[in-house]
Amino acid sequence: MEKYFNITGLCNPQEHYMVNLDSRLAEIKKMIDKGQYFCINRGRQYGKTTTIMALEKYLEKDYIVVSMDFQVLDDIDFTDSSTFVRAFSRELWSEKSCRVFMSDEIQQDIKSMKKFDKNYKYSLADLFSVLSDWCDEAKKPIVLMIDEIDQASNNQVFLNFLAQLRYYYLNRKKKSTFQSVILVGVHDIRNLRQKIRPDTEHRHNSPWNIATDFNIDMSFSPEDIASMLNDYEKDHHTGMNISEISKLIYDYTSGYPVLVSSICKKSDEILGWSENSVSEAVKIILKESSALFESLINKIEDNSDLYDYLYQILIDGRRISYNPDDSVIKLAMIYGFLKEEKGSVIIANRIFETRLYNAILTAKEMQKTSIFKAGETDKNQFLSGNHLNMKLILEKFIMHFNDIYGTQPDKFKEDDGRKLFLLYLRPIINGVGNYYIEAQTRDQRRTDVIVDYLGKQYIVELKIWHGDEYNTQGEKQLSEYLDYYHIDKGYLLSFNFNKNKQSGMHTIELNGRTIVEAVV
Repeated sequence: MEKYFNITGLCNPQEHYMVNLDSRLAEIKKMIDKGQYFCINRGRQYGKTTTIMALEKYLEKDYIVVSMDFQVLDDIDFTDSSTFVRAFSRELWSEKSCRVFMSDEIQQDIKSMKKFDKNYKYSLADLFSVLSDWCDEAKKPIVLMIDEIDQASNNQVFLNFLAQLRYYYLNRKKKSTFQSVILVGVHDIRNLRQKIRPDTEHRHNSPWNIATDFNIDMSFSPEDIASMLNDYEKDHHTGMNISEISKLIYDYTSGYPVLVSSICKKSDEILGWSENSVSEAVKIILKESSALFESLINKIEDNSDLYDYLYQILIDGRRISYNPDDSVIKLAMIYGFLKEEKGSVIIANRIFETRLYNAILTAKEMQKTSIFKAGETDKNQFLSGNHLNMKLILEKFIMHFNDIYGTQPDKFKEDDGRKLFLLYLRPIINGVGNYYIEAQTRDQRRTDVIVDYLGKQYIVELKIWHGDEYNTQGEKQLSEYLDYYHIDKGYLLSFNFNKNKQSGMHTIELNGRTIVEAVV
């Protein structure tokens, strides 16, 4: 069977090109060897199920692995403890590999619970008594893994189940229990009680406070991506520049597994393997509807606080300090939307950032603004051959800015300057190019916009005018940034809110680079 890049469901190394997980599995096994209970919480399509399925095989020599999936349970299975015991026993009985390691007596007990007379009400204590006996007599330690635990959220029965697990964990010297329990899902199971008992008294009284933090990085590094492309290259001999393409893929995805595989899939099936194909793949992906993007947009539509955080980062250019106790930041990081870098929270990857920009800047209220409409009207005049005429874009933007806002300086704050330029730019590059903000330069005084258009990059530094000395510093920073990207020409857009400002355009040469400056 010919291998391919998979972006749906479980990945199998015999069928799919995928990152080697051995180093991650070894780190997880160390936690299991120590008898730790923990949760694997990551965003959607982050490779959670693929990891635990690989882990099951990785552990089979040393452990009996009970791998369950709560996705198969219905709401009715959580009606009460007795119904849950029956459902749990049913799924445990379906694990044929487990029955091999059960005595006849344990098998009979599980089978009886699975088929119990509905007039008899089993308790969770009955279930755990049998499980404890099994752990006691088993020839190898038993590891319990439960996938899709979000399915069990928001019900008291499951919390009672976790409480029983905790009880046996705390009393493991007296009562035999599982070597390790691994709960897998998007949400942190330790916060489930917040959903069920919103009152202050119980908000943080988690039945799963015995869990060890899971800090193993499940994202793909450039080296991980390169190893996967090396496997592909051995089969296809494309002559691709693996090192360069791996780095580009990482730059766009920050190693988010399904996004990495999506770019590779587009390159394999449609675009070929060149540096330009990566940006073209990203452009296609951003136009597509997917469960991941739908989840991203739905979450910000349903949570105004989360939307406000993302708006401040994306549009206002604010640098928000990382606070591990901030509930909105924690939620966004669980979903995979944000990540911590150098003490600040930033958008997790460029693809998410562009998709969020598209969602925010093309909202109905944004499209009604005069500056957005001006961009729509002007959009067909900025392409010369395959090059975007960024200088003309800046000239037109200054003209429209002065026409619309020149006599009404009180209509906007300083931070709105960035938003207005991005609103003008959005319809111009829509469908052909994308842009993102360089996180390292995002602050209230300076923001670098990187525009990808027909395989060419344009760097526009946006900043608030704070005098000639600060402006000279900005020119030097932009020149250094152009060196990093190996680009000869850059653009500097300054928003000067002084009454005696001199708006307009001029060009300077600095350190062998051309900088086109525009002052609004």
